[in-house]
Amino acid sequence: MRSISIISQPRALASIWTDAHTTGDDDGQRMLEHARASTVFTTPTINGYKRYRSYSRAPDRAIWGRDNRGVMVRVLGTSGDPATRLENRIGEPAANPYLYMASQILSGLDGVDRKLDPGSSADTPYETKAEWLPKSLREAVSALNDDTFFRKALGEQFVDYYVHIKNAEIDRFEAEVSDWEQREYFEMF
Repeated sequence: MRSISIISQPRALASIWTDAHTTGDDDGQRMLEHARASTVFTTPTINGYKRYRSYSRAPDRAIWGRDNRGVMVRVLGTSGDPATRLENRIGEPAANPYLYMASQILSGLDGVDRKLDPGSSADTPYETKAEWLPKSLREAVSALNDDTFFRKALGEQFVDYYVHIKNAEIDRFEAEVSDWEQREYFEMF
């Protein structure tokens, strides 16, 4: 993997997005192809996935768009504008900033290295045909476990350990009886 200071050149990365032209292959690989696996780093809590739903002004699928709050990656500005920037809308405040940034930088560099086309801007994000973001932490953990790119980039041992501790967290959560379950079923049965 090559070394690049993407942080010191944010306009270069934004330019890659805003200057991108579609190849006509809407089902082709995109720069966003690692989004499902990376959500375990950007949204590491069980309740964080409840906001990934349509028409909630939050992303629900791996797409980008110009100045649209419903997309995963929001591009603000235009090509050649020195104020052009990217807004990654996938994460939550509980995320470990180092893992969050590492997952996004590695994914972005993979797209740059392989010259992947990010596709067209999603002007109607909740109607755009694209890969859905995980609906649960368990789904995100499974996506990370199956992602060969992150296994290579972060190391098998790290991914296996992270998957193990997140599955243990999910198992602890599922073993609890929630207030909702008590309210919903206690009187009925």
